Formats: sequence, C-alpha cells, structure tokens
Amino acid sequence: MKSRFLFPLWFRYLGLALFLIHIPIVMFKRDLGFNTQDEPVNEDLFNSHHLFFMLTTLLMAIGLFFIAFAKERIEDEQIFQLRLDSLQWAIYVNYILLVVSLILSKDTEHILFLNLLVPLVFFIVRFRWKIFQNNRLINKEEGQI
Repeated sequence: MKSRFLFPLWFRYLGLALFLIHIPIVMFKRDLGFNTQDEPVNEDLFNSHHLFFMLTTLLMAIGLFFIAFAKERIEDEQIFQLRLDSLQWAIYVNYILLVVSLILSKDTEHILFLNLLVPLVFFIVRFRWKIFQNNRLINKEEGQI
C-alpha cells in the first residue's frame, strides 16, 4: 500500500474527534428532539429520523475512515504489510457477516450499518493489535540483548 494514498497523521486525531462526537449525539438523541415514537410514520426521504441517521452514520464512517487510513509516525515495509494483512482480514470478516446477515435478517438499515461499520472497525482493531504485538516483541528482544 503506497503511503501517498494515506492521510497525514493528524487525520487520525480528527477522525477520533468525529467518532467521539458521534457517540453522545446517538446516546442523547431523545433529548435532541428526535424521538421517533412520538412522530407519525413519514415515508419522506428527508424526515427527521432519516436525517439523524444520515448525520450520525456519516460522522461515524468519516471518523473511522480517517482513523483507519492515516499515516503512522514511521511508515516502513512492515507497517505496509501489517496494514495490507489487516485490510484483507477485514474484508473477509465483512463478507462473512454480510452473507450471514442477508440470510438471517430482513432489516436493510441494519445490514447497511453493519456493512459500513464492520470493515473499518475490524481493520482498525486488528491493525492496532498487530502494531502493539510487534512493538512488544521488539521491546522484549531489546531487553534480552
């Protein structure tokens, strides 16, 4: 993976801020006047429920995208390989869950959200875990020498 396609390092912090802004908005949606139980069923594309869903989903997706594809402090061949392996695993897991959810669920909004969330979250978690393991191994080897 070429580093020219990655965002600068500071995009990771911007993505984290966007993602963290998303969490309290979703948790306190009733306080913001988006209580869907009180409003009548409206099939309009730009009703308040749909706009709220779009806003929070975009905040989450853009934040996770920035976190996942921001450069590391040191970009070398090993980081490239870890990033590529993590991306490959994320795609595998995403398609397995997508097929299972298509078979077992009729809720298209849930399937869309799952398909949007899973690859980014799995990629970030696996990539960070592999970097953590790699750093721990390097520190252990330096301590034994």
